[in-house]
Amino acid sequence: MKLTRAMLDEAAGQGLLDAGQAGRLWQFLVEREQHTPGFKPAHILYYLGGLIAIGAMSLFMTLGWESFGGTGLLFISMCYMVAALGAVEWLRVRGLVLPAGVLAAFAVVLVPLAVYGLQHMLGLWAGGGAGSSYRNYHYYIDWRWIFMELATLAAGAVVLWRYRMPFTVMPLAVTLWYMSMDVTEMLLGHYSLFSREGKIISAVFGVAMTLLALWIDLRNRSSKDYAFWLYIWGVLTFWGALSSMDSGSEFGKLVYCLINVLMIGIGAALSRRVFAVFGGFGLAGYLGHLSYTVFRDSLLFPVALTAIGIAIIAAGVFWQRREAAIGAGLRQWLPGPVRLLVERRA
Repeated sequence: MKLTRAMLDEAAGQGLLDAGQAGRLWQFLVEREQHTPGFKPAHILYYLGGLIAIGAMSLFMTLGWESFGGTGLLFISMCYMVAALGAVEWLRVRGLVLPAGVLAAFAVVLVPLAVYGLQHMLGLWAGGGAGSSYRNYHYYIDWRWIFMELATLAAGAVVLWRYRMPFTVMPLAVTLWYMSMDVTEMLLGHYSLFSREGKIISAVFGVAMTLLALWIDLRNRSSKDYAFWLYIWGVLTFWGALSSMDSGSEFGKLVYCLINVLMIGIGAALSRRVFAVFGGFGLAGYLGHLSYTVFRDSLLFPVALTAIGIAIIAAGVFWQRREAAIGAGLRQWLPGPVRLLVERRA
């Protein structure tokens, strides 16, 4: 439900609260909304600028920066980091929490570059390979990146503890994903994201990151959403790996469909759209497979599919009319902490 000033004025007109209370409540809601991420012009500019700056110092880093050498890269990254954290302090004092959080994440993204420069300065990358260029950190798997990743996680934890800004979790989630691949390469001696074992490892890691996000969600009692980015990367990693696997049988594809349906249900229960979005993509992909492969020449398949769609709409109408009773009944089957989380998010 979206609350508007007109609704508060109407409530005041009916004597539910006086005009002064309505005005103070509206002012509180407006100030709170300014610190809640959303599709507002200012917020879009915050995140767009932050992502461009983060991309400039990570994915889009050019080879020309290698000419500065290890010492130069360490010095430049430290200067950027100090400037970013100084800006975070300046913005935080003035109540500009969202841009401060974006710059805090930018500071964390600079940690791998600083560690890379230090390693080169100490001669620890002798021998070439993937580490001959920092930009390869985002494109190649190499166990020697692990030191950069550990430093990033440690620095990110400190920044998150200091500022309590949810967007800081974003580079930590990406780093955990990178680390899962590099640790596997270190243990097995080889790793490919597109091999069968690589897909299985990615799927398992995605589940682990999603469970970590759920654990954080269960323990979080503030209005800040610290689990958001872990859910995003966990579900994306799991669903991407699962969808890229070839089951080789119709039964396996049916299991894939049921997993996606389960994801939609989890998304509805936890009020996490990322589950529903990717589950919807997977379900659409399975129906497309049935249409173009299994029932390619069937005349009844579109009719049956239409009937299923209408039945789902009817189920939605039934749910809406009895949502409170059905929800209360289903929540009784959930563990206590999960039930409290669902009720709080609802």
